[in-house]
Amino acid sequence: MSDLKPQEASPADFEEELWDLLRAKEYAVAAELLRNTRTAVVERVLDRTPPSLMPLAFRLLDKDVAVEVFSNMEPMLQSDLIDGLADEHTQDLFSQLESSTQARLLDEVPAEVAQRLLASLGEHERNVAARILGYPDDSVGRRMTVVAQELTRDMTAATALNIIRDVAVADYEVNNLTVLPVGSTTHKVLGLVHLPRLVRAEPDDLVADIMEPTQTVSIHDDAEDAARTVVYDRIEALPVVDEAERLIGMLTVAGAQQILEEAESESSLRSGGAEPLGQPYLSTSVLHLVKSRITWLLVLAVGATLTVQVLDYFEDTLAAMVVLTLFVPLLTGTGGNTGNQAATTVTRAIALSQVTTRDYIRVIRREALVGVTLGLLLGTLGLVGATLFFEFHIGLVIGTTLLVICTLAATVGSIMPLIASKIGVDPAVFSNPFISTVVDALGLVVYFLIAKTILGI
Repeated sequence: MSDLKPQEASPADFEEELWDLLRAKEYAVAAELLRNTRTAVVERVLDRTPPSLMPLAFRLLDKDVAVEVFSNMEPMLQSDLIDGLADEHTQDLFSQLESSTQARLLDEVPAEVAQRLLASLGEHERNVAARILGYPDDSVGRRMTVVAQELTRDMTAATALNIIRDVAVADYEVNNLTVLPVGSTTHKVLGLVHLPRLVRAEPDDLVADIMEPTQTVSIHDDAEDAARTVVYDRIEALPVVDEAERLIGMLTVAGAQQILEEAESESSLRSGGAEPLGQPYLSTSVLHLVKSRITWLLVLAVGATLTVQVLDYFEDTLAAMVVLTLFVPLLTGTGGNTGNQAATTVTRAIALSQVTTRDYIRVIRREALVGVTLGLLLGTLGLVGATLFFEFHIGLVIGTTLLVICTLAATVGSIMPLIASKIGVDPAVFSNPFISTVVDALGLVVYFLIAKTILGI
């Protein structure tokens, strides 16, 4: 047995000790180590655990901890873990997940596994999971939680509290009782009641007197848009309704934060020219890493042929003034970086609902002005530097080109995310790699045209 105390161990030490114990088949010691470690640390370590050891570690977790850890895993990692667990263990875990988590997992596992998991549920739970699966992938209907309890407006506070006490929910769902919807006899949403207000109310106060008005969201609305509403408007829970305005479920703060974290992760990866992995990096196979990147590399390689064509077209210009080739990396790099800065800023503003497609004129005008200002600053430096090392006319070409390229790149970088948002495409797709390719080609055209005009070649 190791004498390293888990509460004193760093995550790295805990990780190595756990793996060593599992490899040595000292399962009792490993179970005790896991039991004395915070759940958040266990989650992080399991994300990094080799696939061969993951099922072993997971089986040693206490039941409540196992459910919480499993619920917080990425669906693809859940699917991989299921392959290493016995059917009855898997079915027990699955039955304790929220319906939205069940639906996301069923999307990842093979059809025959999905059927077994659904069959393990009770009739009510199976109907709820199947209903959520029927909603579009990106809809809020796929990410909502089932309503823990619906109140009526003519209930007294004392009655409502008694009902809440008697609601049978799993430990990890207790927080769903913090905010409860108030519905009509036809289950239309009338308002929300926050548990602290209910507790502080007089026993005979009616729910109608302490409930607060609320907005609702349709089950078919985009999950990311609904999540932004919850987080940015500081709403603790958002009722989800069907076409008849009947209450179907709730989007909680925790659910909204998870949706936005996933969206931000996807945007970051796509802006770097890769697709989301869907699971922790160290748990992802090399083949899957290749598949997440190869498509973008092929697209960008095709786009890069534009740059080759531009260089080929201006071959005579380069031959007449070979020194111009020295500045190509500087100019294309500056243009690409300027465009990426503009695209990232505008994409972020779109994500925060600070900018909409209606603001395109204002955005383009602002970014063009930013580009001109940056171009003047960098162009002046380029003019002075190139003049000192070469001659004034070369400096003038470089300075003028930097001014035009920065203005052009900032404008293009601001336009593309707006176009993407308008046509319903993720703005991150039009971010760094794609914009760099476009701006490189346009920048070279500008460079050689300016050089031919000023140098007379």
